[in-house]
Amino acid sequence: MSFVSEYPVAASEVAVEHFGRRLTLETDCADVAACLASGDVDFVLLHVVGSPEAYAKRHVPGALHLPHRLITEQRMAEWPAETLFVVCCAGPHCNGADQAALKLARLGRKVKLMIGGITGWADEGLAFETGVNAVSPDRSIG
Repeated sequence: MSFVSEYPVAASEVAVEHFGRRLTLETDCADVAACLASGDVDFVLLHVVGSPEAYAKRHVPGALHLPHRLITEQRMAEWPAETLFVVCCAGPHCNGADQAALKLARLGRKVKLMIGGITGWADEGLAFETGVNAVSPDRSIG
């Protein structure tokens, strides 16, 4: 018996529930990049960690800088209640996106975490944007 098969595999219905649930909470860099490339962007991408200087140096295109510590009910009132937020942080070694997702969920907001964060984006060979987001410079309020 191998290390892989040492523990019994879950029944198909258990796997469907588990992986289906994960996909309701997460997205990945490739899916975000594909949406950005096609213009099919039905979410707000939030860069939720780091200083304004770090954000200006490198971030996912279109991402708005809103550190998780600044996510409040008043701040989020800028967006309609049905807005889907995708949160990203530095990468697998960072829990800023988890903290942001929890805050957004507690505020009743729809949220998904972009797994991999900035590290995953770089690993995929995807291009970064620099400077303050031209769409909404006032949202970079680190």
